[in-house]
Amino acid sequence: MTPLQERMFALRDKEYAEFQSKLTPGVPTENFIGVRVPILRQFAKEFAKEAEVNAFLRHLPHKYYDENMLHGLLISQIKDYEECIRLTDRFLPYLDNWAVCDIMSPKVFAKHKEALIEKVKTWSSSQHTFTCRFGIETLMSHYLDKDFKSEYLRIPASAISGEYYVKMMVAWFFATALAKQWDATIPYIENKKLAPWTHNKTIQKAIESYRITPEQKAYLRSLKIK
Repeated sequence: MTPLQERMFALRDKEYAEFQSKLTPGVPTENFIGVRVPILRQFAKEFAKEAEVNAFLRHLPHKYYDENMLHGLLISQIKDYEECIRLTDRFLPYLDNWAVCDIMSPKVFAKHKEALIEKVKTWSSSQHTFTCRFGIETLMSHYLDKDFKSEYLRIPASAISGEYYVKMMVAWFFATALAKQWDATIPYIENKKLAPWTHNKTIQKAIESYRITPEQKAYLRSLKIK
């Protein structure tokens, strides 16, 4: 066991490890240490200042789920855009679950929207499930407000995948887009541009949103594919 792993095991919560393993299918139960996310976030802030952090970020793959979560949190803190992209590209192929994918949210991305959109297009077209999911999630996080362009909706609409975690991300994206950019997004539902499962899941998630008006919800219900 490495010194870092020993430190993480000192923070473990066995019940949380069991709980998290049930939420993360495909990852063996023995790969969970059980460090709760708020504690791991604080640990990441402190570990980022230590000399060992660079060696840890170079060392892939990791043994434990919690190490991958730590890796994602550390990448999210990096302030140099090019370095952040380099480390993200290196890490993405090793992602094997939704939780590590979704915890990655580099703050530096917000300052480099023009360059980032090209990376988003590349990630979103990947055949690797969680690289694709990360690309679409990044698009959702950064391009549905003041940087929105209707052409960006074609990126998730073009993500052809039978993988559950990609289909769910596309539905989540379009449900959020309906809430934030209704006029540009509703034609994708009206014209059935999405696969039937994703189409109906988008409607379901949009109807659950408090940001969608009652009138919009009623209209969306009429557009379900039966």
